[in-house]
Amino acid sequence: MMAVKCLQVQWSLWNFPGYETILGGLPWRQQQQQQLRGSGRRMQIGRLQWSRHHSVRSSISGGCAARAGGNVSQSDANDNAEELASSSSSSSDARQDGVLSEEEKRVRWKTRNSSSLSSSAAEAAVEEMRFPAADMFQVIQSSKDSRFDIDYLGESTKGDMNVRPDIVDNFENEGVAATLGWPIEEVAKAEAKEAEALLDALKIPKRFPHGVASRGIFCSRTLSLRSITTIGYDMDYTLIHYNVNAWEGRAYQYGMNNLRSMGYPVDGLKFDPDLVIRGLILDKEKGNLVKADRFGYIKRAMHGTKMLSNRAISELYGRELVDLRNERRWEFLNTLFSVSEAVMFMQMVERLDEGALPPEIGPLDYEGLFRAVSKSLFKAHVEGQLKMEIINNPEHFVEPDPELPLALLDQKEAGKKLLLITNSDYLYTNKMMQYAFDQYLPEGMSWRALFDMVIVSARKPDFFQKSNPLYEVVTEEGLMRPCLKATSGGLYCGGSASMVEKALDFHGDETLYVGDHIYTDVSMSKVHLRWRTALICRELEKEVMALAYGRGHRAKLIELMNQKEVVGDVFNQLRLALQRRTVGRQAQTGAATGMEDRELAENMQKLLVLMSRLDQKIAPMLEADGEYFNQRWGYLSRAGLWDKSHLTRQIEKYADIYTSRVSNFLRYSPFMYFRSQSQTLAHDCDSHGPEAGAGEPSSRSSVKLPENHQRVDMEPSPSATPIRR
Repeated sequence: MMAVKCLQVQWSLWNFPGYETILGGLPWRQQQQQQLRGSGRRMQIGRLQWSRHHSVRSSISGGCAARAGGNVSQSDANDNAEELASSSSSSSDARQDGVLSEEEKRVRWKTRNSSSLSSSAAEAAVEEMRFPAADMFQVIQSSKDSRFDIDYLGESTKGDMNVRPDIVDNFENEGVAATLGWPIEEVAKAEAKEAEALLDALKIPKRFPHGVASRGIFCSRTLSLRSITTIGYDMDYTLIHYNVNAWEGRAYQYGMNNLRSMGYPVDGLKFDPDLVIRGLILDKEKGNLVKADRFGYIKRAMHGTKMLSNRAISELYGRELVDLRNERRWEFLNTLFSVSEAVMFMQMVERLDEGALPPEIGPLDYEGLFRAVSKSLFKAHVEGQLKMEIINNPEHFVEPDPELPLALLDQKEAGKKLLLITNSDYLYTNKMMQYAFDQYLPEGMSWRALFDMVIVSARKPDFFQKSNPLYEVVTEEGLMRPCLKATSGGLYCGGSASMVEKALDFHGDETLYVGDHIYTDVSMSKVHLRWRTALICRELEKEVMALAYGRGHRAKLIELMNQKEVVGDVFNQLRLALQRRTVGRQAQTGAATGMEDRELAENMQKLLVLMSRLDQKIAPMLEADGEYFNQRWGYLSRAGLWDKSHLTRQIEKYADIYTSRVSNFLRYSPFMYFRSQSQTLAHDCDSHGPEAGAGEPSSRSSVKLPENHQRVDMEPSPSATPIRR
């Protein structure tokens, strides 16, 4: 038996009021009564009568008659019951010592699915099991509640649910320990199969909830939601997702109008959201927009609105690496709010290169032009016209997500403290949250009831590292008064993260902060407070689908590149043979040494032509890789065929988990254990067999192995096999 974990699942389902079975349509307890009457199968757990495998579970996975070939006869069941009783009486001394004899283990294993109950006894058993399931369990409130405060993956056990010690004693004395007396691998394998059947019957597919990869939550660093006591949320592009074309398009229009009023020629320019993607980097010194890999090498670049060739990139950046610490030169596009600014800047770079800027503006370089663009866009936000337009017509700008409030409701009811920490002002925050949340919450509940504390105008990233004045919002119109400390349930403006931690009594890795801005939300809370972090990146949905569409293209491209590599290896060997021949040395192989000069030259010429033809095929395919996501920049997560983008490196470094939207948490439980996957290394040899002559290490090896050591051939990595997460 899967011991506690599987028992929790079955027990909670059994006691869930009004639960309907997937197949039968009858209330859960009623159907279990019918199953018990029909099959007469039971298992004793403490003082409870607990129906097992082919009675309870078969009602979920299709019925025991279909799977076990019908019910056990009454006489056979009685014989088994007598055998169990005989075994129990003969081994009472062993039970008292907490040790089961092999014979008792065998009998109990054999009878776990075949002992009987009369109809009246079955009904009595069902009635006896109707006390609240919560009475069976206890939740670890702090690490002191458990012998093991840190699990084997280094995560806190706080928040784990265990069976109460007194009930555990009963379990062990009444049969559960007997089933676990068998090899744990066998028990776990059988129980895992049953668990898979249960999850399938509950319509919970493998790997990604609902089978939709684009709605998955992806893990960079192992994270147990059970140990998280507090979850903080950003609002814009996190709890509320805007239509990028609508929101950023209007921001672009306001910014361009401000530039026009400053004398800049902007007529004829239009907002092009496909011109840029998140994760690109502005080179304010050269007026370029670039895409870098995880090492900082630039792989693609655009000047104005035109992409640069590989040769031009090599000439400009062959000796340079992107260094985001140099904020004067490099500007990282952290969020979707950066889209309108980047589009404006690249279009104005083109106007500057054309000499279209009037003389009265004065001499400008690219850095000065960027400052002008940023100023015009900042003015659009400060004046409030843009936000007022959104408040008055939220349906034109906000993409509602009915599942999102429900995901937060699950977390709230699971005992998590929820925070809202946003840089937006109170009036805007209140209107947006009312529109996005209130209509999907239970009747009479408002968005404020979800959060233990709300911080507006937080001034992130300073919020995470500095102590700013704290004000309490006291009226619906947003009037405020100074206050010295925050309290639970409050609505505040400004303040600092340390104030919030003190008020709600949480700290460090008990906290998960969820936001869309890699630097302001994720990096700063991680670096300064050691909070756990989650990044919201809506583009992941398009990225995952683009990767699926481009799988065939990528496979063909890799095949051609592998073919060229093999051909190139042969050519290089012949080239080496020719090099050695010119100085009178033999080639590496006798065949190459014995070649005539003419034969050697012809073979090399043929291989050169073949590689040139392959290059002509590979180059445009490589350029087109990722075009399903963006024709200019390719995939969000990749820079080139093999390497990760600078954005992906930032995500892996600062975000413990990342996903496309907050409502994806609804597809998981608030107690989910996210485990990071195995990371492939350059020297991993999973796909190769043992090397020729590779046996035991030689006597020169510094590693001493035990005498009974046996060499185990490498097998494919388990991470390549879909698993439940």
